[in-house]
Formats: sequence, C-alpha cells, structure tokens
Amino acid sequence: MAAPSAPRPPSDAANDPESALPSVGARVLAFGSILLGGLTGGLIGAAFARLGGFEGVAAGLVLLVSALMCAGGVAVVAVLTLRALGEWETNRRRQAVEQAPRTSS
Repeated sequence: MAAPSAPRPPSDAANDPESALPSVGARVLAFGSILLGGLTGGLIGAAFARLGGFEGVAAGLVLLVSALMCAGGVAVVAVLTLRALGEWETNRRRQAVEQAPRTSS
C-alpha cells in the first residue's frame, strides 16, 4: 500500500517559478526568420557563383557557405531578441506583482 502524499498547496502565480521562455509564436517566428535568412543567403551565394564563373561543386560550396553564414547571423540576432523578450516579460511581471495592492490578514 502506498503512503498518502502530502496535500499540495494551491498554486498561484506568486509561487510558480518564473520562466524567461518566450511564447511559442515568438519562437516559431524566430525559426522562420532563420530559414528565410538561409534562403536569401543561398540566393546571394548563387548569384556570386554565377558572377564568379564557378560551376559544379564549387558553385554549390559558395551557395552553401553563403546560406550558412546568413542563417547563422540571423540566428544570433534571433536568440538575442528572444532573450531580451523573455527578460522584458519577466520584468513586466515583477513590476505588476510589486504594484498590485497588498491585502493584510
């Protein structure tokens, strides 16, 4: 027979751990922007390969390196933006809790 577990106190926002995780929509938008950055980098790389006269594997390497560099740059900006958004939301919640009227018992 299992021992009964201790009753859990009711959960409220003050006791819940704070999370700096951005919303799902913000993360999906960041992922989409990284993909778009990679696509545009690949298009730029393809244009450079055509202008430089590269063919075959060399053109593919120019395209790949350009796409990865652009996607990496957009990823850095996206991560910094998501972190700033998470910190902003955390600070907003803290201020709301501090400004809420306190009831004394």
